[in-house]
Amino acid sequence: MPTPATYRRRRLVALLIVLVVIGGGLYGTLTLLAPVRGVTAAVAAPAIPATPAAQLSLPSYGASAVGVVGYPQATATAGRTDAVPMASISKVITALVVLQAKPLKPGEAGPTITMTSGDVALYHHYLALDGEVVQVSPGYRFSELDLLKLALVKSANNYAGSLALWAFGSSARYADAATAWLSAHGLTGIHVVEPTGIDPRNVGTASDLVKLGELALQNQVIAPIVASRSASVPNVGGVANTNTLLGIDGIDGIKTGTLNDWGANLLFASDRTVGGKALTIVGVVLGGRDHPTIDRDIRTLIGTVLAGFHVVTLATRGEAFGGYTTPWGQSAKLVATKKVTTLVWGAVTVTPRVTAQKVTTAAQGTDVGTARFAVAGTTLSVPLELSRAIDDPGWGWRLGHPEIVFGGV
Repeated sequence: MPTPATYRRRRLVALLIVLVVIGGGLYGTLTLLAPVRGVTAAVAAPAIPATPAAQLSLPSYGASAVGVVGYPQATATAGRTDAVPMASISKVITALVVLQAKPLKPGEAGPTITMTSGDVALYHHYLALDGEVVQVSPGYRFSELDLLKLALVKSANNYAGSLALWAFGSSARYADAATAWLSAHGLTGIHVVEPTGIDPRNVGTASDLVKLGELALQNQVIAPIVASRSASVPNVGGVANTNTLLGIDGIDGIKTGTLNDWGANLLFASDRTVGGKALTIVGVVLGGRDHPTIDRDIRTLIGTVLAGFHVVTLATRGEAFGGYTTPWGQSAKLVATKKVTTLVWGAVTVTPRVTAQKVTTAAQGTDVGTARFAVAGTTLSVPLELSRAIDDPGWGWRLGHPEIVFGGV
């Protein structure tokens, strides 16, 4: 018969077995249910080579400037920086100032303006100055749009003068209105005394004339006029645009200008597409020997502006920007969800930065991070997703890793 001591030992063993069973069950339960810690990604920002510097070819004579709308870094000037004679580029200012005083909507012709003996006198005045003129007689009737076409397409001094007189009553009042308009638009480098540009005191800096060109293109009445190779006007018939570069190298404006004692001018615009993106180049060349000379140099300049653009690929779909490796042996990459490109001009350095969330378990395609690229003052981004699923490590691995409960993983 067992002794009391034997009973005590047996009870102790039984208690220990119960405790082991309970402890094992508790450990197993806690281990299987305990969350694993999130896994931190090892990110890898790609090295994107810097683009080469642009080499612009601006004329060595007179004054010139060029810019690309939306690309302030693609701005350059050459030659004189002071205000020089604009010649008939002045008529762009006349058109903008008149349209501010007498606005037209796109497609409208505007009020009818009847020519008088005063308009005939203007014709003879500009003819005596060897300026561009178009016939006029008392009683000729034109719309406001007709006069704008004669001033901007044919560059008729007499009709630019008639337009200003109709809108403001005198050349002096026109000059005051133009001065106020220029000041309001920050074009302090431009000065006008009359509406045609035949007076060499109508002057402008090349850089401000480029800004003027951009304003003209934004005007929905002026832009289609200066892009027209010809126009048909009542009483006058067909007139050809003095800008012979229209339709060449994407050129669709803006205004010629010529003064015998100064030379040939052209304020131009060229619409081109690079890398699937529409670009508008605006430039001016002032003081060339003649129009064939500046036309040739403008075409060369446009070519060098375009050569300065580069399409930079920032990410391709499926490209890896790092990845995850779990303690239980699974791995997945952070991959770009789409292709991202950007169009840059000149020497540009791209600075990438990759951020990613911690991951415990996640399905394939889960959004887990972002790749951002600082490019020429802007930031572009692409979402990053998991290339494959990260699953739970499973009961076998969990039971063999008590650190899940005692400190976590």
